[in-house]
Amino acid sequence: MALDSKIPQGPIADKWTNYKNHIDLVNPANKRNIDVIVVGTGLAGGSAAATLAELGYNVKAFCFQDSPRRAHSIAAQGGINAAKNYQGDGDSTYRLFYDTVKGGDYRSREANVYRLAEVSTNIIDQCVAQGVPFAREYGGLLDNRSFGGVLVSRTFYAAGQTGQQLLLGAYSAMNRQIGRGKIKMYNRHEMLDVVKVDGKARGIITRNLITGEIERHSAHAVVLGTGGYGNVFFLSTNAMGSNVTAAWKAHKRGAFFANPCYTQIHPTCIPVSGDHQSKLTLMSESLRNDGRIWVPKHKKDVEAIRNKTLKPTQIAEADRDYYLERRYPAFGNLVPRDVASRAAKERCDAGFGVNATGEAVYLDFASAIERYGKEQAHVKGLNENDAALVKKLGQEVVKNKYGNLFQMYEKIVDENPYETPMMIYPAVHYTMGGIWVDYNLMTTVPGLYAIGEANFSDHGANRLGASALMQGLADGYFVLPYTIGDYLSDDIRTGPISTDTKEFEEAEAEVRKNIDHLINNNGTHSVDYFHKRLGKIMWNKCGMARNAEDLKSAITEISELRAEFWKDVRVPGTANEFNEELAKAGRVADFLELGELFAKDALQREESAGGHFREEYQTAEGEAMRRKEFQYVSAWEYKGEPKEAILHKEELAYENIEVKERSYK
Repeated sequence: MALDSKIPQGPIADKWTNYKNHIDLVNPANKRNIDVIVVGTGLAGGSAAATLAELGYNVKAFCFQDSPRRAHSIAAQGGINAAKNYQGDGDSTYRLFYDTVKGGDYRSREANVYRLAEVSTNIIDQCVAQGVPFAREYGGLLDNRSFGGVLVSRTFYAAGQTGQQLLLGAYSAMNRQIGRGKIKMYNRHEMLDVVKVDGKARGIITRNLITGEIERHSAHAVVLGTGGYGNVFFLSTNAMGSNVTAAWKAHKRGAFFANPCYTQIHPTCIPVSGDHQSKLTLMSESLRNDGRIWVPKHKKDVEAIRNKTLKPTQIAEADRDYYLERRYPAFGNLVPRDVASRAAKERCDAGFGVNATGEAVYLDFASAIERYGKEQAHVKGLNENDAALVKKLGQEVVKNKYGNLFQMYEKIVDENPYETPMMIYPAVHYTMGGIWVDYNLMTTVPGLYAIGEANFSDHGANRLGASALMQGLADGYFVLPYTIGDYLSDDIRTGPISTDTKEFEEAEAEVRKNIDHLINNNGTHSVDYFHKRLGKIMWNKCGMARNAEDLKSAITEISELRAEFWKDVRVPGTANEFNEELAKAGRVADFLELGELFAKDALQREESAGGHFREEYQTAEGEAMRRKEFQYVSAWEYKGEPKEAILHKEELAYENIEVKERSYK
């Protein structure tokens, strides 16, 4: 089939406004006759469900957690971008658009990103009206801080728990509609298939995770706001329940996947400590505003630190390599995430990693504590040369800005980051790839939409920090509610969708068949046994460093592992009860299929992009060009009117071309 992105004609700055002025609408009296299913209740799904219900649609919302408050959006720490230019430092809609496209290695869809930048300011107004407690400056204006990859301060934040506060705002909006009866909430329900009737998405099959009951649910359209698939690596910063099942089932029903191999490798995570771990913990990128990243210059010091005969605080400034400041002076420690991750890996691969595994670098706040302490001493008329006083005052400032993050680090690592530099290392975080969508956010299945991290459109090969929350809320509050009306305007006379059809029966039978197999398999190994093996293949051969030989090997190994899984997995318990191992088994089965597609996509991309090194193509010249780009000599500039599809790998690979159907056994 030929993919049609449906990007409107005309100048990029006018596309969204002109488009909204000409699409079909559903009038308020007709909206009450139309049902919409929203799967996932994080920032994208929650905001979409609330807004669609506010408009008058009947919404059925599903989440596998016990409450929408538990969605993984709650884990976002650092902030949300918006081009309000409160700091007066030169920000604009265009600059946010430009930074996002550039930060994504020029592989984002420009039209979608410009729209994202346009509506970003509305998000902040919406959330303030909901009562989201953004940080404020002394004068009462909302405060902003910087994130990697930009030279302005545009990130709005609520301490180190921005995701939680934004999610509570969306949740309160949902609760208003639940109370009115416009949203019917299905907690502890997992979507296990999409149902197509006459080629259109008309419902889903779910499993009640408490009782095990298989249920049919119908609607005129289905919206997936189900997040990303970073847990294909087993160890990631994602919640352990985060999975690909909803998106993958949609894919198997005809929704195309785009850029599956583009995974965000976040540079600021607590390092792996051993095989016992089940997940990794993110330290917010906001820490790089004040923390300085370094490793020792001399390997003798590295060895002494690993042997615990030398403390990092005992290493003189002259013997420290602040390698990001050295390599990228314009951006310093606030380079984009992919650049910071590559640089950390390079230093550790060269033998300068500072923990027992050799895979960690320091994130040090000593300079910030001293700077803030002297400033506070000056403000209060105290002795700026009193080292103990300066340190105390400086720590208080840092605690006010990052206190919950420091507390979290100390609880996990058992070291005081006010006294000893944090140790960090890159880890799998966000996934830029996802379900292919057009400008309307519709997949290749009519009536099936994907929003937020579940789709592929906005972040290219590398997401800029604080853009995930922006995309989720933009899609849910301000984009999908417009574009879905253009499709639903043809359904105002359709009437309720029946679940007593052969399409629903067949989909339910397929779901039951897979569950029965897993329950009755009686193999010898646990679900986690297979998931960990998959994760090691993915990280070692499809992670930051990639080459053709390893990727081909990964494809074969994953295929063999999948066959072994279906023969030898053991799932205790029964299907008709609360059975987390059964739920986990279904999710890992989907990861095993996605993993193979992931590796195949990576093999086809003979390039280094985002946080991924394609080793055969790494050259000194290529790395020099990367450094040059991020010292403000861009790989390209818009000349006059902005143009689209510039250096667009994704356009060439996924849009307006014939795509062969893939099948998975």
